[in-house]
Amino acid sequence: MQQPDIVVGLDIGTTKIAVLVGRKNEHGKLELLGLGKSVSPGVTRGVVTHITPTVEAIKKAIEEAEESSGFKIKTVNVGIAGQHIRSLQHRGIKTRDSYEDEITQDDIEALIEDMYKLVMMPGEEIIDVIPQDYTVDNEQGITNPIGMSGVRLEANFHIITAQVAAAKNITKCVERAGLEVADITLEPLASSDAVLSEEEKEAGVVLVDIGGGTTDVAIFQDNIIRHTAVIPFGGNIISEDIKGGCSIIKKQAELLKVKFGSALASENQENEIVAIPGLRGREPKEISLRNLASIIEARMEEIIEQVYYEIKSSGYEKRLIAGIVVTGGGSQLKHITQLFEYVTGMSTRIGFPTEHLASGTEEVTSPMFATGVGLILKGYEHLNRIKRHEPTPYEIEMEEKRLEEEKEQEQVEAAAAEESPVIKKRKNFLDSLINRTSNWLNDEEID
Repeated sequence: MQQPDIVVGLDIGTTKIAVLVGRKNEHGKLELLGLGKSVSPGVTRGVVTHITPTVEAIKKAIEEAEESSGFKIKTVNVGIAGQHIRSLQHRGIKTRDSYEDEITQDDIEALIEDMYKLVMMPGEEIIDVIPQDYTVDNEQGITNPIGMSGVRLEANFHIITAQVAAAKNITKCVERAGLEVADITLEPLASSDAVLSEEEKEAGVVLVDIGGGTTDVAIFQDNIIRHTAVIPFGGNIISEDIKGGCSIIKKQAELLKVKFGSALASENQENEIVAIPGLRGREPKEISLRNLASIIEARMEEIIEQVYYEIKSSGYEKRLIAGIVVTGGGSQLKHITQLFEYVTGMSTRIGFPTEHLASGTEEVTSPMFATGVGLILKGYEHLNRIKRHEPTPYEIEMEEKRLEEEKEQEQVEAAAAEESPVIKKRKNFLDSLINRTSNWLNDEEID
């Protein structure tokens, strides 16, 4: 990366590609240095479907961000989403050598590395392994075992998998745009870092990120990620419904949704009308805002029911004290919180990524930039992990052994190459004597 304290987040969404350049100030808050946006024509429901348009869109957004920040961008932290994302629970065990040595960060990282070796279904790969809680010598419910003594270290892990092809296509697009991928993060996890407080995560909360093509769900309880899911519906399908229901073009449907859209039909009067310019030579079309809200409400209700199904299937429905936090571009729809509360019976608020931002960053305070801000925060976590990881004594010892073996091998090869002519002559004489003897014995046997 160009400077150790500069981090770049690349959010490849269905409707837009956003590049955010940021760094932390002396108070630990995020300062936005640059922002770049472009339309993403090659992404469908969070998955890259056309490589070339996506590469061009990334390049355009990167150029904008470089101009506004004044930094040359080389490395980015990328988000991944899509219906193919799955989450599962797994338990890992590590047996240590002695009670004397304390449990270190290296022991935990070794346990995490073991999880990456799990055999997945064909075409799937593990993109993230998140420790939930630990058990040390049968003592359960430990959140941080570093410094403790114990021989048997166990941990419950939340493992997130994705299709290999989808992850490879994202990496391919980024590399073709002349960039390196520092880390790939699940988008709902990034968004949660941006809009959720520690108190909410402890109390139990559901994050719902409504994007253009997908709706991402992440459930936290006791500061532990419990469940993640990606629903293949978002704001774009609402626009399609408006387009079909009102018989207008896609661009007009999108503008109608943004300017006059509401998630509750009952909140709009019957006599509220908006006129849409007609196509060439045709009269303007009048559309009732109540009818518009009815179309939006029907689809939003379906999306919320899918979210509610994920909440119930997680098993934490009754333990989510903090309720629901809605973020993403779809959260800007009027009366969205009321509809969520009506369908789920849980208290709901809009999540703004302002908690970690320094003053003067009004450009990205909108919920639609929550993922981008979260990717920068995740990027800092990744940087800290790299800085923190120093070689263990075992790794140092193995490296020394390897170097010694290489040195010995080189010495043997050098000695063989420098054999004296006398030794070579003796060797040749012995070889010829052995050959003559074996030939004579063979002749005797034939006779």
